[in-house]
Amino acid sequence: MTWIPVTLSRLARVNPSTALLTDRYELTMLDAALRAGTAERESVFEVFGRSLPGGRRFGVVAGTGRLLEAIERFHFGDEELAWLAEEKVVGEQTLAWLADYRFTGSITGYQEGELYFPGSPILVVEGTFAEAVVLETLILSVLNYDSAIATAAARMVAAARARPIVEMGSRRTGEHSAVAAARAAYIAGFDATSNLEAGRTWGVPTMGTAAHSFTLLHDSEEQAFRAQVDAFGTGTTLLVDTFDVPTAVRRAVEIAGTGLGAVRLDSGDLASQVAEVRAQLDSLGATSTRITVTNDLDEYAIAALAAAPVDSYGVGTSLVTGSGTPAAGMVYKLVAHRDGAGDWVSVAKRSSAKASVGGRKSAYRLLGANGTATAELVRVRTSDGHESRRDPEVTERRLHVPLVVDGETDRRHLGEDGVQRARAQHTRVVRELPPDAFRLSSGDPVLPTLFD
Repeated sequence: MTWIPVTLSRLARVNPSTALLTDRYELTMLDAALRAGTAERESVFEVFGRSLPGGRRFGVVAGTGRLLEAIERFHFGDEELAWLAEEKVVGEQTLAWLADYRFTGSITGYQEGELYFPGSPILVVEGTFAEAVVLETLILSVLNYDSAIATAAARMVAAARARPIVEMGSRRTGEHSAVAAARAAYIAGFDATSNLEAGRTWGVPTMGTAAHSFTLLHDSEEQAFRAQVDAFGTGTTLLVDTFDVPTAVRRAVEIAGTGLGAVRLDSGDLASQVAEVRAQLDSLGATSTRITVTNDLDEYAIAALAAAPVDSYGVGTSLVTGSGTPAAGMVYKLVAHRDGAGDWVSVAKRSSAKASVGGRKSAYRLLGANGTATAELVRVRTSDGHESRRDPEVTERRLHVPLVVDGETDRRHLGEDGVQRARAQHTRVVRELPPDAFRLSSGDPVLPTLFD
């Protein structure tokens, strides 16, 4: 059989395949398993992290909705198949199998926005070995980045202490990662993004006004301020640190009046400068004018400004790079499959530093009498699928929800509605955490993970 490239259809251009967003060894494993007759064995793969990124106290699951959409688009068209044939990645038998590929298995997992801890079975993929193994790289590339960003974002939101916080890091990462980062940050509690594609695709609120170049374009700072106020009204935000800050603040109020929406500071010693600007605004009668700061902030800088009269924050580089940990360190491991006799067997990696726990699992959050989380409980099922008996004296919240059932995706997790659902979930569950969870210093996870 010869695979001939064809021109992409309009549908493919709008909804391109994700099938080659993968590593070569996914397909070579498939190729070998098809030849060996083991490819169709029922299997269970699991996504988990051995530790939390950067010594954080808790992790945040993000990217699930993006991933489910990507799995729906994981199929091999004529162009993908022709390239695989030309490069001799796999043989004709495998090419024919891939031509009909659609994931028909089931996926359960933590709801997007949920918290996770070391060993948490964040995602469980059930299907044939062939169907499930080829999804490994796609799954990890989405969950590792988005969860790392959401985990960092949650720390920044906590440090901001209910003050508005905006994502503005598109220029500091890849163009597609920028959209993913904005989405993940919004789920973790950020209020808006500067990225327009994140607004269009995922419904994340967008905001932004002007950079220093706008001021420098004009013949004077006064002219620039007047142009911006004329265009956007007095409720706009004026950038006041291009030249001399006190002069700019005075000029901004003279032009916009005491109803000026906000001023933005993007440089200098923010703690002292914010206090000085607040005092100056109040003396000019602009008591309702807000102050926003945007100078290379991270969770530590935000926390240091807790006592300063800052009204909102804008975070860029630190957010889109996970505040030093741009990947969550999650892995995708086979934990159970049917053997040659048709019986379920648990399997696990035994190497010293990377040991895993085999078997199909269910996960629960244990809660104390006051509703505060006390532990992550992972129950390993028996070979016939049963769980250990629960303790009726302990309150537990089930963490796994169905995401894909027999190849059909739960549409509630997709699109803008899915993002809002994930954001609401995060808001709920973060309230379960004990106070120590919000310490910024590196340390142990705030909840232990117990295996039963």
